[in-house]
Amino acid sequence: LAQVQPSGSGIRPHCRVESRSARPPEAMAFVKVLKNKAYFKRFQVKPRRRREGKTDYRARRKMVTQDKNKFNSKKYRLVVRFTNRKCICQVIYPTIRGDMVVAQATSAELTKYGVPVGHKNYAAAYCTGLLIARRTLKRFGLDEAIKGKEEADGQDFHIEDEEHDQRPFKCILDVGLQTTTSGHRMWGALKGAVDGGLHVPHSNKKFPGYKAQEDKGQEPEYDADAHKERIFGNHLKEYMEMLQEEDPTKYEAHFAKFIENDIDAEKLEDMYTEAHSKIREDPDFEPKEKKGITHERTDENIKSSDGTEHVRFAKLTLEQRRAKVAAKIAAAQAKLMEED
Repeated sequence: LAQVQPSGSGIRPHCRVESRSARPPEAMAFVKVLKNKAYFKRFQVKPRRRREGKTDYRARRKMVTQDKNKFNSKKYRLVVRFTNRKCICQVIYPTIRGDMVVAQATSAELTKYGVPVGHKNYAAAYCTGLLIARRTLKRFGLDEAIKGKEEADGQDFHIEDEEHDQRPFKCILDVGLQTTTSGHRMWGALKGAVDGGLHVPHSNKKFPGYKAQEDKGQEPEYDADAHKERIFGNHLKEYMEMLQEEDPTKYEAHFAKFIENDIDAEKLEDMYTEAHSKIREDPDFEPKEKKGITHERTDENIKSSDGTEHVRFAKLTLEQRRAKVAAKIAAAQAKLMEED
């Protein structure tokens, strides 16, 4: 804003007085640079799995740290993870070189035990937990001494309260970054592992059917039958029956694999009951048979013994890449010379 000041004001007449916001960027006030050289010299990079958002190192430190008076005793963890298609359970112990897996079970293996579909629901998580428990105990020769709870009724069960000649196999639950909400599928895997005979310290506060105290002085309630219904897939049965009545088209789309395997709402409970007994009979892992396919490579072409062909480009060395660039430059120069 241009203003004319009186001569006695100390400011030259006809001087242009500008507002601070109208200054050019180079004339702005001094701005302190916070991320300067000293900042970057002292910057400490986070661990890789923290940068990727895969590991909660504060929780891991508590689960991995072993008491010094226990010397080199292994501290086992029951790791439970869910993907978009299956449930994965592993029994792991940490070493200075990294985590070592003692046993693993996935819900994809349940096809062998009569559960061909629905590998990521609560009932499948329970079966996977039961499978990893029986497999781990057999790995250590404890499967005959520790049977666990043979009837899945949803009641509280702690193997450490039972009388055995040997101490039960103890491991702590590792849920990773999953939110430990009430009724989550991870508690199904935990319950399956506990019923299978593993000693996993826990309470029933997060199980389906648990009701916290409403008023001070009241006792919380735990409905074991509600938990049993989840273990045998009754919540899935009710949803299937509801969809069949109200929206048959949606039912056929959502449960296409169930229909394909001739599984309806009435067969679910029997299917999971049989799976529990089959898991206890034979918890061993069966690796897939190797197909024995051989491959022959000629430059970039690969021929397989099963009749398939593939093209895979070989990685060039530094000398080869430089020679390739030099050849392109020479060809371009030769072309320009011809045009001239």
